[in-house]
Amino acid sequence: MAKVTFRTDMCKGCGLCVGACPKKIVVLAADRINAKGHHPAECIDESKCIGCAFCATMCPDCIIKVER
Repeated sequence: MAKVTFRTDMCKGCGLCVGACPKKIVVLAADRINAKGHHPAECIDESKCIGCAFCATMCPDCIIKVER
């Protein structure tokens, strides 16, 4: 199973990772705002992650780390 880590404090909430996820398990947190004032990205069900790292590849700020 893959492990996905987000540096949510650095996320600018652009949503590129959300659109890139083929399993649709990466979302922008509706209930949290980070120090920059954005809704950060998060994985809602890590057990469904296939470790493709499309989210990390799309992230312009390199805040996502995928370990297989």
